[in-house]
Amino acid sequence: MLPAGLGIVCASQKALAAMKDAKCRRAYFEFGDHMKANATGYFPYTPVLPLLHALRESLAMLEEEGLEYVFARHRHLANGTRAAVEAWGLKLCAKEPKWHSDTVSAIMVPRGFNGAEVIDRAYRRYNLALGAGLSQMAGKLFRIGHLGDLNELMLLGAISGAEMAMNDIGIEVELGSGVAAAQAEFRGAAIAREAAEGRRRIGGARDEARCAPVPPAEL
Repeated sequence: MLPAGLGIVCASQKALAAMKDAKCRRAYFEFGDHMKANATGYFPYTPVLPLLHALRESLAMLEEEGLEYVFARHRHLANGTRAAVEAWGLKLCAKEPKWHSDTVSAIMVPRGFNGAEVIDRAYRRYNLALGAGLSQMAGKLFRIGHLGDLNELMLLGAISGAEMAMNDIGIEVELGSGVAAAQAEFRGAAIAREAAEGRRRIGGARDEARCAPVPPAEL
């Protein structure tokens, strides 16, 4: 929901007490300066106002959608991505389902290939930004994010771009296979959701009929 660049820091009373005797040098993140200015509703330095406004709007969006629905949407999008990875014949970095993330999928590239090349080709040729493997996983994978203000069609574009980029550097995945698998996952979930909503409506109508007053018999 919110562009990168804004962090929220919380400090306990114990941490604030330790700060008074701390000898480490600090400037911008000097809590004392912030606490003095915040008491009157200001910042000690020039704040990033656009990001603060964006934070307010992001929180409003989350509240409007409802956290329960936000979490369900992320799980839904993640399921589509994982279906695509399976259709490609590739593996996730998280080897067991209990470690799967609903915010990002790290996809292992086959041996002999460099994940950085997939990322570079996706960006330079298709204007698609994929995430990289870090530390020991650098070059071994690429990441598709499915977190935030995102829907099925936006994610299908990323899956399609990843397919093309992998093909471009020689990774043998069938074009359209991941997209088709994600589409099937999304359509199946939508059909099941609509059927459940239909059953609830029918059940609600029956309940209303049972509770409706019986009209008096005509004389």
